[in-house]
Amino acid sequence: MVRIYCRRHHGGGGDLCASCAELLEYARQRLQRCPYGEQKPTCARCPIHCYKPSQRERARAVMRFAGPRMLWRHPVLAIRHLLDGRRKPPPPGQSK
Repeated sequence: MVRIYCRRHHGGGGDLCASCAELLEYARQRLQRCPYGEQKPTCARCPIHCYKPSQRERARAVMRFAGPRMLWRHPVLAIRHLLDGRRKPPPPGQSK
């Protein structure tokens, strides 16, 4: 999603711009530290908001733009993401 967003907004041919690369790295770090691990629901359904407010807004902007375009570029991933959005988070004691 970040690549789709960066290519259109920042003109990156194949590489991400510094700002988008920073956002992607931040997201990876947050996912690695998520207490839900592999069972993590989508951020909209998650009771734990692990992004800083400024980074959350940046991620929302990326998802808002790239989400609809994912259906054309990566239809399987887009459908999996939609299904993940319906999943409820596991109870707190059953994480990881």
